[in-house]
Parts: sequence; structure tokens; C-alpha cells
Amino acid sequence: MAEHRSMQRAALLDAARSLLSEGGTEALTFPALAERTGLARSSVYEYFRSRAAVVEELCEVDFPVWAAEVAAAMERAVSAEGKVEAYVRQQLALVGDRRHRAVVAISASELDTGAREKIRAAHGGLVAMIVEALGEMGHEQPRLAAMLLQGVVDAAVRRIELGAEEPAAVTEAALGMALRGVKG
Repeated sequence: MAEHRSMQRAALLDAARSLLSEGGTEALTFPALAERTGLARSSVYEYFRSRAAVVEELCEVDFPVWAAEVAAAMERAVSAEGKVEAYVRQQLALVGDRRHRAVVAISASELDTGAREKIRAAHGGLVAMIVEALGEMGHEQPRLAAMLLQGVVDAAVRRIELGAEEPAAVTEAALGMALRGVKG
């Protein structure tokens, strides 16, 4: 029985990822989750109390995997600059991944306070990964620099998702900002 519930929950999360990736927040409804998984709508409520609860669990499940991929890329780098480059490149490479797209699809304003706090904490952990490398590069305030760097990455994510420019061009521009500032 526990295994069946676990499989159903996983199927619901997978359906939620797909719905969010395909149609954003409007697509994530309990009737749509029920249809995608073959469950009755009332059964979906046995697993999740709200859309926010679905997204919160997606963040809990997917964000650590995503952060581990960024950390692994950084570990392969041999210099502080290489770590910064890996931090930026890996996050931007993951933009097309539906795990990432699903989490980004819902704005923080649509989540309850608990869900927003969990997402903030997860992002804080991501930012913390780069502080040491920025310190090694000579930043007097590496934590502040890390927060600003993440702002550049977040802006680049939004540009890639808009499709206004080629992802490679956005990535190179973000790397330039990260490593050389606005000098060009």
C-alpha cells in the first residue's frame, strides 16, 4: 500500500512538472492532474491540499537535484573563476530542464508563506555555494557579490525563457557580467 501511494505521488509530481512546463500556472489544476494520472479528482486531494502544496513538494524534490548538478559542475573547476563560470553555465544549462521550468513557472506571490520560505532557503543554499570562490577572487563582500551574481543568473534565466535571444548568447553575456562586470 505504501509503495502504491508513493508511486501515485510520484506520478502526480511528474504530471505537475509537465503541466507547468507546458502551460504555466494556469495549466496546473487538480482536474488536469487527475486526467494526466488517471486518478479521480477527489483522489488528488488525498495527496495534496492545494496547488501551492504541489509546487512546494516539487521544490523539495527537484531543487536539491538541480543544486547538486550545479555543485558537481563547480567541483570540476580548478580555479575560482572556473567555479563562477560553472555556477553560471550550469544554472543556465538547466533552464530547459522541465524540473527547473516547473519550479520557475509559479511566481512566489502565488505560494503560501511556508512554500515561499522553503524556496528562499533553497536559493540561499545555492548562493552560498559561490561565496567562497568569490572571496578567493578578492571580493571584499563575497556574500553580497554572490547575491548580485545570482541576480544576473536569474535575469538570464528569464531572458532565456522569453526566447528573445539565443540561450548561448544570453549565457555568454551573463558570464561576461559575472567575470568582467559591465566593462564589456
